Amino acid sequence: MSDTAVADTRRLNSKPQDLTDAYGPPSNFLEIDIFNPQTVGVGRARFTTYEVRMRTNLPIFKLKESCVRRRYSDFEWLKNELERDSKIVVPPLPGKALKRQLPFRGDEGIFEESFIEERRQGLEQFINKIAGHPLAQNERCLHMFLQEEAIDRNYVPGKGLGEKDC
Repeated sequence: MSDTAVADTRRLNSKPQDLTDAYGPPSNFLEIDIFNPQTVGVGRARFTTYEVRMRTNLPIFKLKESCVRRRYSDFEWLKNELERDSKIVVPPLPGKALKRQLPFRGDEGIFEESFIEERRQGLEQFINKIAGHPLAQNERCLHMFLQEEAIDRNYVPGKGLGEKDC
């Protein structure tokens, strides 16, 4: 066997990992948590909002930390925008729970604590799948959803980040 063949099969010498490498911040990260659900309003105007907290060091996001409050219909808006304008397969949202919204139920329906927690977990999975996709990270609607207090529903879809309206 030649010396080059032996050299090719040897392990690469990697530098030993120290505590800073092992426990320091990852080179690229994007963390999104959905938490602190709050039910507001009364009667038919009653709904639940969730805090959406994002932390990242990805250069594509202008803010490295943000926290906004969103309701289920905002997540629906984001899903619809991405399905209409992007080239990614958008995962499903947790269901609407129509049966829980029927009148004359013996429980709180969609405002029951266990349902709100189940929905919170589903929304968190949804937004993390979307935000982790490199193509979705270029979409203006995702940046608005994660980083702006109010969603501008009149924005021009299809305009990438950094593009200006003519």
